[in-house]
Order: sequence, then structure tokens, then C-alpha cells
Amino acid sequence: MDIEVAVTGGVVRGATDGDLAVFRGIPYAAPPVPFAAPEPVRPWHGTRPALAFGPPPPQSAAFGMDALTDEGDEWLTVNVWSTDLGGRSPVMVWIQGGAYLFGTSGLPEYDGSTLAHDGVVVVTFNYRVGLDGFGWVPGTPANRGLLDQVAALEWVRDNIGAFGGDPGRVTVFGQSAGGGSVAALLAMPRAVGLFHRAIAQSVPGTFFTPRLAADITRACAAELGLDPSELPAADPRALPAAADAVAATMEVHADRWGRAAHANVPLAPVVDGDVLPTTPWPGLSGRVELLVGHTRHEQRLLTALAGLLGEVTADQAAEAAEIFGPDPHLYRESFRDPEELYDVVRSDWLFRMPSLHLAEAQLAAGGRAHLYELTWPAPGMGGVLGACHGLDVPLVFGNLTVGQPALLIGHPSVEAESVSAQMRSAWTAFATTGDPGWPAYDTGATRLFDVEPEVTGYPEQVSRRIWREPPSVLDLVEPS
Repeated sequence: MDIEVAVTGGVVRGATDGDLAVFRGIPYAAPPVPFAAPEPVRPWHGTRPALAFGPPPPQSAAFGMDALTDEGDEWLTVNVWSTDLGGRSPVMVWIQGGAYLFGTSGLPEYDGSTLAHDGVVVVTFNYRVGLDGFGWVPGTPANRGLLDQVAALEWVRDNIGAFGGDPGRVTVFGQSAGGGSVAALLAMPRAVGLFHRAIAQSVPGTFFTPRLAADITRACAAELGLDPSELPAADPRALPAAADAVAATMEVHADRWGRAAHANVPLAPVVDGDVLPTTPWPGLSGRVELLVGHTRHEQRLLTALAGLLGEVTADQAAEAAEIFGPDPHLYRESFRDPEELYDVVRSDWLFRMPSLHLAEAQLAAGGRAHLYELTWPAPGMGGVLGACHGLDVPLVFGNLTVGQPALLIGHPSVEAESVSAQMRSAWTAFATTGDPGWPAYDTGATRLFDVEPEVTGYPEQVSRRIWREPPSVLDLVEPS
């Protein structure tokens, strides 16, 4: 059965499936001008169908994501799942990951049906990625992808009541680049008041200075035979290939781009002093309640995708410790197996320690934080990936059989269902009351999600001793 709701811009028609109402592809902003800030949505006449996801923004070819790109430029759309249009339920707004290079809310792994049946209104949305979202072009606003996210949250504030959501109980949650976006939003003046709780999953510690962002953007523009100032006039669909070409050869520039090059990270939020005044760690106010954590073996999936799983040499592991570890000697003394050393060092640098230090920064700002670690090993793909990066996505959404992340789970089991139920319960309880079900981090407590759940002290103590300081902003490497 179809159902109509009035929103900013006009009336939309969604569909019901039993007790669930679903609306897809609702514009929250106008079709974006490349490299410009988002503009208010354009009103429409009559009733607009909201039955299909909006087209994804132009994006990287990684994982075949570019094949999803449709004709049309109405990329900035939201989707809503609600079981009670007349209610006043807590709202959970999802920000997908994708290395700031790819990602779209229409993927099956982000279907909000299961979470919505747990008593929340679920919102997902598209935002610009790649060069249009995060490249540095003089004369244009920085961090357009983050500005899109702010615009989506403003739409939620103004419209979610019509879908049975409580605009005074909005939780943003995101994973990987989505978790980094959540962390960035916590430090952005323009996002103040738009959400009240935050869940940051596997927060990447990659934030760029304008100098580094400008240099990498210049290399991307050169792939198109352009100066960076000419990028806004380029075909938006040509931009992702340029960023992909640079990403594939970043290590050539390691003497200039440093750790960003070694980690093949061509784009990230830019600490520009305006849109994003600072990195999240010194930028938290403590006023937004925080749930944050990571998986135990973040790096293993990335190692497998690079074809190195089971093939890491002692020299490669030692080099990783030298490049990414603040105390390479202690890393080598603590983790003698090359595969383990490589996994721990890179997991720590990219995701684990940034996530831990976000909890620490929240406490330092006088706020409340809850910390978790996912330790349940993924049984899919031969069972060699452990509790790897991305495993939390199907577990949190309860989508154990659809989408690429479901490959990590393989055939759904009683164990997978149990861990998924644990995480969904914690996430929705936090969105509802601010209490996910275990003591706050100021007691030292960490929730371990596994078949046999446990509340304990933070388990990665060696890494914690090594990483006494939060991540610093990534900059150009000065000539020696």
C-alpha cells in the first residue's frame, strides 16, 4: 500500500510492507553544482514517488561501485524506514563508509528494515565522495562531502517528525569513512545541535592539511590534463578515474605524501580551519554522548584485498612498524610473528587507536563515552579474516545474507544471529536512552562482542601503551 507524507519540497509517496513504511530517494538538497556547497532542495509539484533509491554520486571503480552510477544528478537523497508514522521514536541516521572514495546508501547491506523493527526510525543518505566531496580546489568550500552530511541532518531535523521520528533524539552512526565522518561532525560548528548521540565504528585517523590535500588534488587533476582550478568545470563522472589512478601509484610519492601514500589514502577530510576547524580529538565538546569502538583484526581484510594475507615477510612487517608505529622497537618486541605485527601495526594506525583516542578525548572534554571491540571472528571466506574491518556492518543492520559484507559471515549461523542481536540491541538502546547496556568508559569498561559477550578492561594494552597521543593531522613531508 502506498502512503503519502509532506516534506520540505513537496509531498512524497512511499510504500508499506506490513507494519513498515519505507521511503526512498527523497531529495534533501538540490542537484549539486560540482565543488560547491549543497543548496536547498527544489520544490516539486504534485506527489513525488519515493519508491526507488536515488542515483549514487560519481565514485571510484573500487569493488565495481562505479557500475552503480546512473544517469541524472539527483545524488543527494535520503531514505527512511519507520514502523510508526504517528509515533515519536528515536532516530538513527547512517553514514556509510568507502574510504571517502565510494559508497551509496542504496546498497542492500544498508537496508534499515530490521533495525526499524527494533523501535527506531532509520535514515540513510547519499553524500558526495571522491574529488567532488573531498578534493582541495582553491576558491571552493572545503569538505563538500561533510557539508552534504550537515544538509542531510538539517533535513532530518526539519522533516523526521512526519515519519514518526523524534527530532530531539537523533543519533548519527557510521563505519570506516562513515565513522570518520561522525568524528568530524562532532568537531564541526555547523553540525552543532543536529544530533544528540553518536556511534563511531572503526574511526580512521586520516585527516589532511590543506597543503597535503592540495598536492594530491593537483596530481589527480594532472591525470585529466587539468589544473585544479579547472576541476569544477570537468565532467563529474570523469573525476573518479583520476583519483583511482593516483591511488594506484601513491607509494611513488611517499617521500612527499608520507603515511597517506604508504596507506594508499588519496582523500580524507581536510582540516581547513572553517568547515572543519580541527581534527576530532582536540575538537570534541563532550556534549554529544558517544559510543565508539573497532574490530580486533581491522587490517586483515585490507591485507587480503592486497593479496598479502599469509604472505607478509619479516621485512614488510618491520617496515610497517617503522612507517606507522610511534615506537617500532616496542612493536617488534611485542609481536614477533610478521603476519601479526603487520596486522596489529596497521590496524592500530588506521582504525584502532584513533577509535580508542576518540573515547579518551570525549572523557577529557567532560563527556560520556562507551567503548566496545568486536572480537567474534568472521567465519566466511575460509575463516581466515578474524574480526576484520567491515564485519560490524551486517551485524549492526542484521542483514546477514545480502550485500558484499555478508560474504564475511558466509552461511548465517546461530552464532552470527547471536552477535548481531547483541549489537543491534546495544545500538538501539544507546539511541533510545544513551545507555548501550554496559558501564561507561570512565570506569575502564569495554564491551567485547562475541558469542560469549564480556565486559572487561580495554584488551589491547600493548597498543595503548605505544599510542600515548591521538593521531596528528597528515601533512606534506618536509624535505630532509
